[in-house]
Amino acid sequence: MSTTTTSTGPTAHTELPRTTASKGALPLVILKRTLGSLFVLWAAVTVAFFVLRLVPGDPVKVILGPNASSPSPATLASIREEFGLNQPLVLQYLDYLTGLLQGDLGTSYVFKVPVLEILGPQILPTLQLAGLAMVFAWAMALAFTLLTVGRSPVLEALGRSVEVLFASVPQFWAGIVLLVIFAVVLGWFPVAGNDGFAALVLPSLALAIPLAGFIAQVTRTSFEEALVQPFVLSARARGLSDWSVRIRHVLRHALLPGLTLSAWAIGSLVSAAVVVEVIFARQGLGRSLVDAITSRDLPITLAVVLIIAAVYIIVNLIVDVLYRVVDPRVQEEPA
Repeated sequence: MSTTTTSTGPTAHTELPRTTASKGALPLVILKRTLGSLFVLWAAVTVAFFVLRLVPGDPVKVILGPNASSPSPATLASIREEFGLNQPLVLQYLDYLTGLLQGDLGTSYVFKVPVLEILGPQILPTLQLAGLAMVFAWAMALAFTLLTVGRSPVLEALGRSVEVLFASVPQFWAGIVLLVIFAVVLGWFPVAGNDGFAALVLPSLALAIPLAGFIAQVTRTSFEEALVQPFVLSARARGLSDWSVRIRHVLRHALLPGLTLSAWAIGSLVSAAVVVEVIFARQGLGRSLVDAITSRDLPITLAVVLIIAAVYIIVNLIVDVLYRVVDPRVQEEPA
């Protein structure tokens, strides 16, 4: 983030950072964001519902399973009535929305049990994976920024090169390399599974490496701009050490673009977790989504879409609050 001082006449002002944060008092912002979030959730569910329902194929065949052979018309009619498939599409949609308002995500076509019983145990492993990946990504990005920005030309070039390299690495390739080196060859971490923190490290790093490159690139730009601002010169003139200036003053101003990127990245991490969960044979929403799409289990697919949208919205709301912690000027209403 850059903070520029401009003056017109006898008064001067400092421009607010350019961010995606909503201006105004925090309670009002939360209320606006909550109402907007409900609309976004409704839109996501609506689009997903009609797109999936319009895909060619008969859901009854999925419900009957691959071993069913020539079911009678009475059997087909009974199944359609049981799952509400005999109603017009609009009525099916309204029934689905009514169920959502009551906390009912539907019944799986394949497993014949409530969707929550299937996805409930899968939510936490995916959130743990995405959360730890975000922590690793920020740790690496801040290390690149603090150690290389404003240093010697060699360190500057090294930092930029590593950031570009990390941002270019595909997550599946990073996962395979980490698995081979640290699990198979060195044996430091488990090869697969969900057992404990050690099993979470490698898949989280596979997701974090590309994201760290992107966060470091946007943070670097803001950090470079903040280093030449008058408040930095003033801090140095007061005798503060270089590390104190970087961490206490400059870094705070450089975080906002990274926070904006993180809000988008959380949704991306939950979506991208499917690749890592397959490579490391982990439980999670990603594998459940792939299995549901493959078997055309529409209720599970819709539920995963809803969960991912909800996570994205919640993270954006948290980031909006963090903007005010990092830079209180965001709370100010523009003149």
